[in-house]
Amino acid sequence: MVEEQAGEPRGDGDSDSDGGQRLDRAYAALADPTRRALLIALRAGDARITDLAAPLPMTFAGVSRHVSVLESAGLVRRSVRGREHWLSLRPEGLAAAGDWIAEQTAFWSRRADALAARLARPAPGEPGP
Repeated sequence: MVEEQAGEPRGDGDSDSDGGQRLDRAYAALADPTRRALLIALRAGDARITDLAAPLPMTFAGVSRHVSVLESAGLVRRSVRGREHWLSLRPEGLAAAGDWIAEQTAFWSRRADALAARLARPAPGEPGP
Protein backbone atom coordinates (compact mmCIF):
# COMPACT_ATOMS: atom_id res chain seq x y z
CA MET A 1 0.00 0.00 0.00
CA VAL A 2 1.31 3.45 -0.91
CA GLU A 3 0.86 6.10 1.72
CA GLU A 4 0.06 9.63 0.66
CA GLN A 5 1.49 12.65 2.35
CA ALA A 6 -0.77 15.60 3.02
CA GLY A 7 -0.93 17.91 0.05
CA GLU A 8 0.60 15.41 -2.36
CA PRO A 9 -1.38 14.45 -5.44
CA ARG A 10 -2.34 10.81 -5.75
CA GLY A 11 -1.22 10.83 -9.33
CA ASP A 12 -3.93 8.46 -10.55
CA GLY A 13 -6.60 11.02 -11.33
CA ASP A 14 -8.67 9.86 -8.33
CA SER A 15 -10.52 7.50 -10.68
CA ASP A 16 -12.97 6.40 -8.01
CA SER A 17 -14.72 9.77 -7.91
CA ASP A 18 -16.94 11.33 -10.55
CA GLY A 19 -14.31 14.03 -11.04
CA GLY A 20 -11.69 11.34 -11.57
CA GLN A 21 -13.87 9.56 -14.11
CA ARG A 22 -14.44 12.84 -15.94
CA LEU A 23 -10.67 13.39 -15.98
CA ASP A 24 -10.12 9.85 -17.30
CA ARG A 25 -12.66 10.42 -20.09
CA ALA A 26 -11.06 13.75 -21.04
CA TYR A 27 -7.57 12.27 -21.30
CA ALA A 28 -8.86 9.20 -23.15
CA ALA A 29 -10.60 11.49 -25.64
CA LEU A 30 -7.48 13.62 -26.06
CA ALA A 31 -5.30 10.55 -26.63
CA ASP A 32 -6.59 10.10 -30.18
CA PRO A 33 -5.15 12.30 -32.96
CA THR A 34 -8.44 12.39 -34.89
CA ARG A 35 -10.31 13.71 -31.86
CA ARG A 36 -7.59 16.30 -31.25
CA ALA A 37 -7.92 17.38 -34.91
CA LEU A 38 -11.67 17.81 -34.43
CA LEU A 39 -11.09 19.96 -31.35
CA ILE A 40 -8.53 22.06 -33.20
CA ALA A 41 -10.98 22.57 -36.07
CA LEU A 42 -13.63 23.73 -33.60
CA ARG A 43 -11.36 26.49 -32.30
CA ALA A 44 -12.51 28.49 -35.34
CA GLY A 45 -16.10 28.27 -34.09
CA ASP A 46 -19.14 26.02 -34.29
CA ALA A 47 -19.17 23.61 -37.22
CA ARG A 48 -21.40 21.01 -38.79
CA ILE A 49 -20.25 17.44 -38.25
CA THR A 50 -20.45 16.97 -42.03
CA ASP A 51 -17.93 19.78 -42.56
CA LEU A 52 -15.61 18.44 -39.87
CA ALA A 53 -15.74 14.95 -41.39
CA ALA A 54 -15.02 16.02 -44.99
CA PRO A 55 -11.21 16.34 -44.76
CA LEU A 56 -10.74 13.24 -42.61
CA PRO A 57 -9.71 9.91 -44.17
CA MET A 58 -12.57 7.92 -42.64
CA THR A 59 -16.27 7.32 -42.99
CA PHE A 60 -18.85 9.66 -41.56
CA ALA A 61 -19.81 6.88 -39.13
CA GLY A 62 -16.22 6.77 -37.90
CA VAL A 63 -16.18 10.52 -37.32
CA SER A 64 -19.53 10.24 -35.56
CA ARG A 65 -18.05 7.70 -33.13
CA HIS A 66 -15.19 10.11 -32.38
CA VAL A 67 -17.70 12.89 -31.79
CA SER A 68 -19.59 10.66 -29.34
CA VAL A 69 -16.38 10.13 -27.35
CA LEU A 70 -15.76 13.88 -27.26
CA GLU A 71 -19.34 14.45 -26.13
CA SER A 72 -19.16 11.89 -23.34
CA ALA A 73 -15.91 13.48 -22.16
CA GLY A 74 -17.67 16.86 -21.99
CA LEU A 75 -15.33 18.43 -24.53
CA VAL A 76 -17.93 19.29 -27.19
CA ARG A 77 -21.63 20.07 -27.28
CA ARG A 78 -23.90 18.93 -30.11
CA SER A 79 -26.93 20.92 -31.16
CA VAL A 80 -29.44 20.03 -33.84
CA ARG A 81 -30.47 22.85 -36.16
CA GLY A 82 -33.05 21.53 -38.55
CA ARG A 83 -31.52 18.39 -40.06
CA GLU A 84 -27.93 19.42 -39.33
CA HIS A 85 -25.87 18.49 -36.28
CA TRP A 86 -23.55 21.24 -35.11
CA LEU A 87 -20.67 20.97 -32.66
CA SER A 88 -19.20 23.58 -30.38
CA LEU A 89 -16.29 23.44 -27.98
CA ARG A 90 -16.88 23.19 -24.25
CA PRO A 91 -13.70 24.72 -22.81
CA GLU A 92 -14.85 23.90 -19.29
CA GLY A 93 -14.49 20.25 -20.25
CA LEU A 94 -10.74 20.73 -20.36
CA ALA A 95 -10.64 22.45 -16.97
CA ALA A 96 -10.22 19.23 -14.97
CA ALA A 97 -7.37 18.07 -17.23
CA GLY A 98 -5.68 21.47 -17.03
CA ASP A 99 -6.09 21.61 -13.25
CA TRP A 100 -4.57 18.14 -12.89
CA ILE A 101 -1.56 19.09 -15.02
CA ALA A 102 -1.09 22.32 -13.01
CA GLU A 103 -1.27 20.38 -9.73
CA GLN A 104 1.32 17.86 -10.92
CA THR A 105 3.60 20.60 -12.25
CA ALA A 106 3.46 22.53 -8.97
CA PHE A 107 4.12 19.40 -6.91
CA TRP A 108 7.13 18.28 -8.95
CA SER A 109 8.52 21.81 -9.13
CA ARG A 110 8.46 21.99 -5.33
CA ARG A 111 10.16 18.60 -5.11
CA ALA A 112 12.85 19.62 -7.62
CA ASP A 113 13.43 22.90 -5.77
CA ALA A 114 13.80 21.01 -2.47
CA LEU A 115 16.28 18.61 -4.06
CA ALA A 116 18.30 21.48 -5.57
CA ALA A 117 18.40 23.22 -2.18
CA ARG A 118 19.54 20.01 -0.49
CA LEU A 119 22.24 19.38 -3.07
CA ALA A 120 23.50 22.96 -2.69
CA ARG A 121 24.12 22.47 1.07
CA PRO A 122 27.46 21.04 2.04
CA ALA A 123 27.37 17.55 3.52
CA PRO A 124 28.18 17.29 7.24
CA GLY A 125 31.93 17.51 7.70
CA GLU A 126 32.54 19.15 4.33
CA PRO A 127 33.71 22.72 4.08
CA GLY A 128 31.16 25.29 2.92
CA PRO A 129 31.21 26.93 -0.50
